[in-house]
Amino acid sequence: MSNYRNNNTQQYAGMFKALSNPNRLQIFLQLTQCCTPGTVCNNKDIEVRYVGDLGADLNVAASTLSHHIKELNRAGLIQIRRSGQNVECWIEPEVLQKLSAFFQAGQEQ
Repeated sequence: MSNYRNNNTQQYAGMFKALSNPNRLQIFLQLTQCCTPGTVCNNKDIEVRYVGDLGADLNVAASTLSHHIKELNRAGLIQIRRSGQNVECWIEPEVLQKLSAFFQAGQEQ
């Protein structure tokens, strides 16, 4: 296992723990839609979504949706910002690059 993976085990474990919930995984996947598969997002491609839009297909209470968003943010997977009465969510391109590097390092063994 590479040193890169060893040094960040706790951080990755927190990310994967957050993504282990089906609702949080679905939210994360919705936010990854800014990129076509096999490409890396750049700052002009970052798609901001409102929390209410992300929860439209989940059939969960607003408080549960808020909890899921907070867990994804706490794990460093998404960013959030209040915009008036709305809460915006997005994924920084570096997060996707970091996850990609993690899995690519595993293939090198």
